[in-house]
Amino acid sequence: MTEASSITCPFCGVANALPLTNDRCASCGGKIEDGKPHSARHEDGERRYQQEGFSASWCGISLFIVGVLTAAIVIGVPMVVPALDFEGSAGMLVSIPVWFLSGMLVGLISPGKTFLEPVVATFLVAMPTAFMLFQGQTVKTMPAFMYVLMSALGVLFSLIGSYAGERVQVGPVPKHSD
Repeated sequence: MTEASSITCPFCGVANALPLTNDRCASCGGKIEDGKPHSARHEDGERRYQQEGFSASWCGISLFIVGVLTAAIVIGVPMVVPALDFEGSAGMLVSIPVWFLSGMLVGLISPGKTFLEPVVATFLVAMPTAFMLFQGQTVKTMPAFMYVLMSALGVLFSLIGSYAGERVQVGPVPKHSD
């Protein structure tokens, strides 16, 4: 038998030149196991959106993105537009969609499947954000446990955003003609 010079990704259908870098597709980042026969098609579809590992580098990138977006919107926008005041509960209400969008952004730009990295980054950013907003509240006040609950909600929305970003990045499930 002759060796093939390329392998087709079972997830996105792109032909990849051999040898593969880290056993991953160059287009979608899906893990390609070229030495083993593939399992049934429905199992490939079920594994399509599963994360295979944790990337510290993408966690750092996520931390940077989440931190910059949170600081820009919650702290920076009120400095530029004084009519907007995101102190206290208003700042937490604005932070949740910011964390969703940052999770979605990381999901869109990261290769492979990165669901946990934006969640960890959002958790690390949510703690000081909630503490800062709690300490700085004057008019729009909430009890401390509500800051904890809203931070947890923001972390959950970050997970939903990263999953949505990955779904957009990978695209629809390819149709197989049986």
